[in-house]
Amino acid sequence: MASRVLVSLRVRATPARAFEAFTVEIGQWWVASDLFAFTPRAPGVLSFEKGERLIETRGGGKVFEIGRVSVWEPGVRLVVGWRQATFMPDMATEVEVTFEPVGEETRITVTHTGWDSVPQAHAAKHGFPETAFLARHGEWWRVLLGRLGEYLG
Repeated sequence: MASRVLVSLRVRATPARAFEAFTVEIGQWWVASDLFAFTPRAPGVLSFEKGERLIETRGGGKVFEIGRVSVWEPGVRLVVGWRQATFMPDMATEVEVTFEPVGEETRITVTHTGWDSVPQAHAAKHGFPETAFLARHGEWWRVLLGRLGEYLG
């Protein structure tokens, strides 16, 4: 089985509202990670451009494309490619986010796959053994989903 990170959190919002906050409002709750930065430069603001791609816009307007959106189902599911600037063309990770109603809440589940396409020696893995790297990356996704939950109130 391919390496993956799987994190879920329930938030007090409808699936449609949670999807909107995750996508349209991502720049308002997302926090950059020194450990998992997209580029070696100062972090910018994340946004989904027309539901077609996820980008980071840095000061001065320079844009880095993190990945292309392959599935955009508002209130249900989002799938987007995920890369760092130092990834070679054959290195590809993917993030799938699902939004499942649970009573008056929504379970948001993030599944981040494809880390086995990134060599162990690559700078993105910071020299961590695979299990430790995936655990650290999972911790970061938990922080992000926690921030989203706080943002949704």
